[in-house]
Amino acid sequence: MTTSGGGCSSKVSSADLAQVMRDFPASNDPDVIVGFATSDDAGVYRLSDELALVQTIDFFPPVVDDPYDFGRIAATNALSDIYAMGATPRTALNIATFPIEELGHATLARILAGGAAIAREAGVAILGGHTLKDDEPKYGMAVTGTVHPKRAVTNAGARPGDLLVLTKPLGTGILSAALKKGAIDAVQIAPAVRWMTTLNRAAALAMVAAQARAATDITGFGLLGHAFEMARASGVRFRIAARQVPTYELARQLIGVGIAPGGSRNNAREHEAFTTFATGVPADLRLLLSDAQTSGGLLIAVAPERLAALLAGLHEPDALGAVVGRVELGSGIAVELE
Repeated sequence: MTTSGGGCSSKVSSADLAQVMRDFPASNDPDVIVGFATSDDAGVYRLSDELALVQTIDFFPPVVDDPYDFGRIAATNALSDIYAMGATPRTALNIATFPIEELGHATLARILAGGAAIAREAGVAILGGHTLKDDEPKYGMAVTGTVHPKRAVTNAGARPGDLLVLTKPLGTGILSAALKKGAIDAVQIAPAVRWMTTLNRAAALAMVAAQARAATDITGFGLLGHAFEMARASGVRFRIAARQVPTYELARQLIGVGIAPGGSRNNAREHEAFTTFATGVPADLRLLLSDAQTSGGLLIAVAPERLAALLAGLHEPDALGAVVGRVELGSGIAVELE
C-alpha cells in the first residue's frame, strides 16, 4: 500500500504539538487523575474509589505491505498505551480512513481482521468504529481500559537511583522506511513485524508485579523523545547507555547507506535541545535512539531492589529485559557509550 508516510513516523512532532497545545485549557474536573499536562500515554478518569477508566487513541498509515499484518501492528500499538499505564484494556473502537474504490473491500476487510485478531488475543471487545474515504489508508483504535485509581503507572514517578529497562528493540522506523524504498523485503522485516505484533501485556504485568515507579511506551518520538517526556514529568535526568539499548542490526546497516524516515531525522534534530552525547557515541546509534518507533516496547523505571522481580517477568518471546540506563538528579537526557 503506497502512502506518503508510515506508522508512528507520521506523527506531528512534539515541538509542533507543544505549540498547538500551549493555550489549550486543562480540565478542572477533580476526577481527572491523568490528563495531557505530563504528555502521558493515556488519560485516566476516576469513576469511583475502586475504578478508573483509561483512554487512548492511535492510528496511522501502513508500515508494511500486507493488510492483515498492518491491522495487527496498528491494533497492538493502540493497546500499548493502556499497558504502559499498568491498566487492562477492555473495549476498542476501530478507526479507519480508506480509498475504497482504489484498494477495494477485501483489503479493508483484511486490515480489520488483523486488528480483530490482536483484540481477541488481548481479551478486548471491539464495539464498533468509524470509517472515512481518504486517499491514503490509515487504521487504528480508540481503546478503553480499567485500573484502580491508586495503581495507575504514570510517566511522572521516576526517582533518582531508579534503573531504566526497555522491553523491545529499536529500529522499526528505519526498517519500515527501507521496505517502502524497496531496499529490504518482507522476509528481512519479519523479525520487526514479530515484535510490532507482540502485545506489551507481559511487560505491563511484570512491571505492576515489580511495583515499577514509572513507565511509557516508545513510539513516534523515539526512545529519547519519550524518555525526555518521562524525565521531565518526573523532574529528573535520565542517563542512557547507548550500547546497552537493544537494536535491529539490519537497521544500523541501513543507516549506514543513508536510509531513515523523515520523522526519525526530525526527531534527532529536536532531541539535540535536551540531549547531551558523550564522545564516542557513533552516529548510527544516535539516530537509532531517535528513530520513530511503531508499536515499540515499554521504558520502565524501577527501584534497584525491585529489578530482579521485574526481569523475572521479562523474557522472550513476549518481552526483553534490557537495562539501558539510570535515573539521576538533574534534567534532560545524557547519553553515554556504555
